[in-house]
Amino acid sequence: MGTLQPDYKRIYTDILNKKYPEKKMRCESILMKEKISVLDVIQLNKEIFGVPDAETARFNQKHRSYNPSDIIEILEYQKKNKLNNIQLALRFKLSRNTVAKWKKMNIVKSGKGECTEKKH
Repeated sequence: MGTLQPDYKRIYTDILNKKYPEKKMRCESILMKEKISVLDVIQLNKEIFGVPDAETARFNQKHRSYNPSDIIEILEYQKKNKLNNIQLALRFKLSRNTVAKWKKMNIVKSGKGECTEKKH
């Protein structure tokens, strides 16, 4: 049995319908996707709420967590865009140590879409 994840599509659709109907068109392409990824969630937050002030950003960063499939997606983004660890860390507001740790974890994606950590 897999881990339960929030239904981001429903959450953001409700937020847009109730509080920000004027921003719905800008976010529609992301909300049309079958599965919303961590990168999509970050983009939706920027589109809906704008850039947070420094205090809010610090608070939010302390409460972020990434599952193995999110980590793989972020590392694939790094490869695709030819970013080094520092650039990736700045883009996603991570520490360079976190990025290096993720790379050392050897997370692999199985054919079923599940992610596991390789054991040495």
